[in-house]
Amino acid sequence: MLGVAAKADEISDRQRSAAFVAVVIAFVLEVADSTIVNTALPAIKSQLGGGESAMQWIAAAYFLTLGSFLLVGGRLGDIFGYRRVFLIGIGLFTLASCLCGIASSAEQLVGARLLQGAAGALMAPQVMAIVQVLFSPIERVAKLAWFGVLGGLAAILGPILGGILIEVDFLGLGWRMIFLINLPIGLLALAASARFVPVVEKAADTWIDFAGAALFIVAFALMILGLIEGPELGWPIWCLAAILAGAFTLALGWAHARRHSATGRAAIIAPELFRLRTFLWGILAVGFFAAAASGFLLVFAISLQQGLGLTALDTAIRHIPFGLGVMAGISLIGRHFLPRFGKWLIVAGALLIAAAGSLAFYSINAGDSGMVLIVLLGLAGIGMGMVMGPLPPVIVAEVERTKAGTASAMMRTAQQIGGAIGIALIGAAYFSVQGNDQLARLEGLLPAAAAFLVAMMVTTAFALQLPKDIFGRRAD
Repeated sequence: MLGVAAKADEISDRQRSAAFVAVVIAFVLEVADSTIVNTALPAIKSQLGGGESAMQWIAAAYFLTLGSFLLVGGRLGDIFGYRRVFLIGIGLFTLASCLCGIASSAEQLVGARLLQGAAGALMAPQVMAIVQVLFSPIERVAKLAWFGVLGGLAAILGPILGGILIEVDFLGLGWRMIFLINLPIGLLALAASARFVPVVEKAADTWIDFAGAALFIVAFALMILGLIEGPELGWPIWCLAAILAGAFTLALGWAHARRHSATGRAAIIAPELFRLRTFLWGILAVGFFAAAASGFLLVFAISLQQGLGLTALDTAIRHIPFGLGVMAGISLIGRHFLPRFGKWLIVAGALLIAAAGSLAFYSINAGDSGMVLIVLLGLAGIGMGMVMGPLPPVIVAEVERTKAGTASAMMRTAQQIGGAIGIALIGAAYFSVQGNDQLARLEGLLPAAAAFLVAMMVTTAFALQLPKDIFGRRAD
């Protein structure tokens, strides 16, 4: 019977497996929806209207609320119970996906994407917590490995699935299907979770630092608002003021967190973790890397369609060598060579994606969508895998086990906010060339390549600051 679940230590192996599948489905939905929209943006713009900034907002809105509310979502799970918050998150995510699918204007779609990201922030932190409840420490190792593999696959396959769904045009729904497909999948995950995920006693009577969370949310929103709207509006004074106000609010949020942490009160982040060299430089690297990667994928998908005139399906196919490269970089290179080469593997991967990704933009600018581009995308994917696979274990290498959950949540927040800022910055560079014709969409690749290259060089600079002997420094 739905809604009835046994205690964690009472459920059978079959129920554990079913519960694990349910949380995996929710996890894949949350990750895939961060990138699935990329190949659909030209079609969405064509039907709903709106300028270039609307396309950026549709992509960035999800990252913005997902990243901003992740830490709050984790604390809510601690207070009210992981299962309860997880079920609410799935329900809201499914509802938000439907609202995305029936949106009649760009503004409605952006609003629905904001809700979708916030719902994802309720789901995501509970996934790992539920796995901890379901399985023993030894069993957990194998189960958590699935999330690394499936998370990478979902992010890379998102644009491919988006292109295929648009091409199939089921019931004439076109781009709307990339959101509406979440309805049956979300309801399945909701029903399975309600039936099989065990009831867990609330983990703590933790107070949520709502003031700190609000400061960081407002800061990120103001900066992204100015960065996205500025180029299209000709940089009015209010856009510059929004960016400066966002930076100032971010500083206030940092000071607030340090003050609360020093006095033992609840803080939305843990400032003391930044004293660890691997955490400090690693989280800065992952933030800038996420910015570069998200901006790259956005511009890549739009330029192929609006610049070269490719269909959504052709664009999806061009993502395949990139995805294969990412998988090779993570599983064949990163996993085997990280213990031996440490930070130099990350540096090499960052330089590879910087070079191959920039050259891929120049190749599209020259009108090439053939073998040269395919090779460059494969190399860029390998470089991405060499960075995105090793960075998470590097970031938590010196973190005490008791703070591992907080460190992981802060890392994911940096990834999501970095993604939103990357869409804003690299997208702004791309759309800085005015015009809606194919020539403008091709010429915009040159400033976009420059912005992408800068983000990757900053990533490389931070990676170089990591210690040589990373895993020999791990704390207990």
